[in-house]
Amino acid sequence: MATDILPVLIPVRMGKQPASRLNLLSIRFLMNYDERRQQLADTLKQQTTGTVRLDKTTSNVFRDRANSKSQSLLDVRKFNHVLNVDPQNNLIETEGMTTYEDLVDQSLSHGVMPAVVPQLKSITIGGAVSGIGIESSSFRYGLPHQSIGEMDVLLGSGEVVTCTPDNEHRDLFYGLANSYGTLGYILRLTVLAIPVKPYVQLTHIRFADADALFDAVRTWTERDIDFIDGTVFQPGKHYLTIGRFVDDAPYTSDYTWMDIYYRSIPTRSEDYLTVRDYLWRWDTDWFWCSKNLYVQNRPMRRLLGRKRLNSITYQKVMRWNTRWGITRRVGYLSGQHRESVIQDIDVPIDRAAEFLDFFHREIGIRPIWICPVGHSVQNELYPLFPMAAESMYVNFGFWDGVKTKMKLPTGYFNRLIEQKVTELGGIKSLYSDAYFDEADFWSIYDGDSYAALKAKYDPGDRLKNLYQKCVLRQ
Repeated sequence: MATDILPVLIPVRMGKQPASRLNLLSIRFLMNYDERRQQLADTLKQQTTGTVRLDKTTSNVFRDRANSKSQSLLDVRKFNHVLNVDPQNNLIETEGMTTYEDLVDQSLSHGVMPAVVPQLKSITIGGAVSGIGIESSSFRYGLPHQSIGEMDVLLGSGEVVTCTPDNEHRDLFYGLANSYGTLGYILRLTVLAIPVKPYVQLTHIRFADADALFDAVRTWTERDIDFIDGTVFQPGKHYLTIGRFVDDAPYTSDYTWMDIYYRSIPTRSEDYLTVRDYLWRWDTDWFWCSKNLYVQNRPMRRLLGRKRLNSITYQKVMRWNTRWGITRRVGYLSGQHRESVIQDIDVPIDRAAEFLDFFHREIGIRPIWICPVGHSVQNELYPLFPMAAESMYVNFGFWDGVKTKMKLPTGYFNRLIEQKVTELGGIKSLYSDAYFDEADFWSIYDGDSYAALKAKYDPGDRLKNLYQKCVLRQ
């Protein structure tokens, strides 16, 4: 990009701010972004055969993918820069492959954070928007795709379009949520930022009854708080955690090495963390899934060290295990059958207690994470992830396996969950195994709107469609 054009484009990108607010490093990144964007677009235009798949360093998709020699790899690893943080206008401009760890580090240095920060450091902002992310600020700001201002999207044709809520590509702006790269790839986007204070004060409240828990969710989300989520350890043992930004803290806890965050919840009514440690409180132990890797015992944690205790390490181990099938072989030799049940689902809060009762009875995985989801704008419509604007939802996250002595049909427990969620008027994220038949899938995820988007933005079918990618795992 020519330097004399840059000051004209920057105000459009960053909320009509004067160019003088951008430092020289931001200007260099912006210029470099435009060069890399053009190179990537040209590369894709030259790849005229086969479907396209991204070549990237991180993924939080939990389903095995069938290898296909007909797919072309598109290297997007260089699109991982934070381009600018603008605390005056509460905006961040960043590239799509930027991890939330990098996004948080740079934004906190300016006294702000992204409005919604999903729980794992390795999640990318583009992945959280085209997939579905969530965190404890979602009761106020919704899901990550609901706090985006504009996006540059690389289409399968090699064309790059900029979409906003009110320009000629508004259908793509709203259609990208839950599209998983089947309509295009997000190269650049602007994100709502919110001011922070140095610490977060936590209050853990126990409830013996699920109905009382969800009544409390309704009450607390109407109060002046900054964060809310919950943990269900077993029937009758539910905890709601309330978070507030504070300027001062009498102490701060450290859950990045020997101590484990989720174990602290039942043992204390109050806690204090730095903002950064709060945002990554679940990452050290991948919520509680580190137990499956035998790293919740102190000697193993000391051996691994603080730097290796994180979701990035566990993700590598998981993919290694998937490649070599160690868990599968051990299960076969022991005569046990294990079905992986790794899901996030959202149901209207009025049906949340009903879902929890079903889950305890039919699935039995514990703990369970819960997180309320609200809507910041009433007239937003994201067709591929429809949620009623007038209703608060509760997200349930459960990540483990169900063991049985007898061999059940493939996906037996996951199918039970899918059926129940649909019955309750809820919806399921698609980052892991899905077993819907095609007719049911498109009735849930708005097949008509998706077909129109696909015809307009990927008429050459350079990208897999959503059912192929998320259910057939192609």
